[in-house]
Amino acid sequence: MPHDSPSISPPQLAALLRELAPRLDSLFADSASAAWSLSKAQFFAAVECSIAKRFPQSPLDRQRVGEYLETLHVDDLVLAVACMHGSETAWEHFVKTYRGYLRATAGSITKSSRSGTDPQELADSLFAELFGLVDGERGEASLFRYFHGRSSLKTWLRTVLAQRHIDRIRQSRRWESLDRQDGEPEKLLPTQIVPTPSLDPHRNEYLSLFLAALDEALGSLNPQDRQRLELYYARQQTLAEIGRSLEEHESSASRNLERIRRELRAKVEEFLRAGGQSGGVPLSDAEILLCLQYAAEEAPLDFRQIFPEKSSSKPDATREESS
Repeated sequence: MPHDSPSISPPQLAALLRELAPRLDSLFADSASAAWSLSKAQFFAAVECSIAKRFPQSPLDRQRVGEYLETLHVDDLVLAVACMHGSETAWEHFVKTYRGYLRATAGSITKSSRSGTDPQELADSLFAELFGLVDGERGEASLFRYFHGRSSLKTWLRTVLAQRHIDRIRQSRRWESLDRQDGEPEKLLPTQIVPTPSLDPHRNEYLSLFLAALDEALGSLNPQDRQRLELYYARQQTLAEIGRSLEEHESSASRNLERIRRELRAKVEEFLRAGGQSGGVPLSDAEILLCLQYAAEEAPLDFRQIFPEKSSSKPDATREESS
């Protein structure tokens, strides 16, 4: 197996951003940055953070980073950054645009809940975290700092709401567990209050469940589709190189990869909803959403382990090593 790649260093990232400066200038000019009075320095810093989050290891490939920039939800990113930096105009636009969506989404997430969570209260409580309120005062703890434009702002907000809903269910269970065995509620001290964490302590658990479901889903792919994923993610070939390897046009390689990703997502959701083939605990829609979004945000997958180096003449032996 190859050795782990070293972490990307700030000088490496800065050098790459200088090479990509014309493209970044174009993205900035075409974005809604001017509407929110977002400076170019603030925009570049946000994009730099997004790239570092997506490509945490060295070396950086300019072409792959360039392709990544094309997938960024730039207008959503600049709105979030402007809100984080205190733009009242951006914040007013966000509230006007997303308050109704958040309340409707909260209703969808909590519809089968037994926790008694009020959807409107769940949605509105998120605004304080997004605004960065600490003890009633504006601080630098805005939840927007975790948004990097890799998904749409709506998708990210839905994931955060799902996490908060599950946090509340767990918190209510913690309180219930503190009841005395005789049924008399025990008087709690202030230090026993369970706060809602800003980061999900169960994140690794969800990532593990996602990886198990992904392994099952990958096993159901036909050999050529599995090869497409291997060439793109593990061997880091470009779409043009994959097209040449599989004797298809670059656009066909792109469409096929997108099709496989959709099929994999559907299979992963199916496995998680059913509790996996091992008969585990079925996950709710909110928990499945967390699994998918955590996997996308952190890019935790080591595709060199999923698709280890192998000889094409010995596929069965390789599969035994990877299982």
